[in-house]
Amino acid sequence: MWTAIAVGIVAFLFSSFVEYWVHRFMHKWAKFGERHRDHHRRNEGQGVLREFFDYVKGAFIAMILPFLISVEVGTGWFVGALIYAAFSAYAHQLQHENARKCFWMSMPVHYAHHKHQMWDHNFGLGVDWWDYIFGTYKKVECFTEEELEQPQGSYLQLRWW
Repeated sequence: MWTAIAVGIVAFLFSSFVEYWVHRFMHKWAKFGERHRDHHRRNEGQGVLREFFDYVKGAFIAMILPFLISVEVGTGWFVGALIYAAFSAYAHQLQHENARKCFWMSMPVHYAHHKHQMWDHNFGLGVDWWDYIFGTYKKVECFTEEELEQPQGSYLQLRWW
């Protein structure tokens, strides 16, 4: 059981690392980021569940390969990656709809990435630590006075599909 938990934590961290780099590459290579450009034009998420299914669909092979090592390792990896996919899909949608609710980041990086058209900065979706590590974090004033005065919805008032 402890092995599965440890592997799950590693999978969570690794998933955030992959997400950071995939998002960063989407801004560097036109073919790779074609669909992503539409996302920036619309400046909206596709809903928590659609984001989640996109993440799982894109990573499914990598999520099941560790089962070749053992059931315990495979289960830990699969669950850790699945938890990160759910967390990231939620965080992504939250930053498009109610970014002030992202209490776990000092600045909601994905919100800033869109609002300030930061094509070379703030690539994190669920977490910001890779932006700090790789030097792409750029602090900006995120919210205007008008935005700060707007009432906040609940953590669950999001587009889910």
